[in-house]
Amino acid sequence: MLNLPNFLTLIRIVAIPFFLVLLSSRLYLDALAVFIVGGLTDALDGFVARRTNQKTSLGAHLDPVADKLLLMSSFVMLAVIDGIPQWFVVLVVSRDIVILLGYAVIYVLVEERLEVQPTIIGKLSTMLQLVTVGVILVMLSDPQLLDPRLDDALIYLTSAATVISGLQYLYRGLLWLQNRVSSS
Repeated sequence: MLNLPNFLTLIRIVAIPFFLVLLSSRLYLDALAVFIVGGLTDALDGFVARRTNQKTSLGAHLDPVADKLLLMSSFVMLAVIDGIPQWFVVLVVSRDIVILLGYAVIYVLVEERLEVQPTIIGKLSTMLQLVTVGVILVMLSDPQLLDPRLDDALIYLTSAATVISGLQYLYRGLLWLQNRVSSS
């Protein structure tokens, strides 16, 4: 059964191709509007799920996938159009790939399932990634609107949070795995 929170998450996923077409067509303000709608559906789906007690297993899995799809496609397309440095995209995407591979290894090696809980720095990293995409889109639409040093500062700050959160997730996963292996 598809409830309202899951429907909002699906809207975010369906919006991604439209966002990418607008971005690749250099319609930055339109792309920003779609990106903002995606962000609003993210906030709204969680709020509605908690408020109406409509949390589902599907929503718990689909929501972070929708977030990652939107962010990763944003970063890749921004790099393709030279809106952000390629090293930055490699860093952000690599972190998520390492986390996914780590989770897959744990899934294969251990019968007990790892409950992935976001950390504060992980949430900060995601928030900074979202803000960075938004600021870059604003700067691409009108370079005079914001101080050009802002995008560099955001990119370096986001990079630091991304690396720190990636290391934190890696550490937590290895610690969890070590505790399971040593107790068996």
